[in-house]
Amino acid sequence: MAALADWMAAYERAWASNDAEEIGALFTDDALYFTTPFREPWRGRQAIVDGWLDRQDDPGDWTFAWRPLVDNPELAIIAGTTTYRDPPLTYSNLWELRLDGDGRCREFTEWWMLHETAED
Repeated sequence: MAALADWMAAYERAWASNDAEEIGALFTDDALYFTTPFREPWRGRQAIVDGWLDRQDDPGDWTFAWRPLVDNPELAIIAGTTTYRDPPLTYSNLWELRLDGDGRCREFTEWWMLHETAED
């Protein structure tokens, strides 16, 4: 549980800073990052950093809350909620993480769903 909590805290710091070194430190050299489950992943640390920075969120524009559903040495599954301020949007997230023995992610898959608004 400590390794997962540490990784999630580092992920949130990288998300808030959009710092390439902080982002890269989260992942192994050969990591896979699936931005959706069935899309071709970003392959390797540099591709992950580049993809992240191409789609970066503005610092301070979001809040994120999470809880672990599964946390074992082979797999972690996170349920989260991301709320954006401008424009106001809320997403439910399910993240599948595979961490290595050093606490870096070797495979990351995002599942997300946009909450409906009163206008939908």
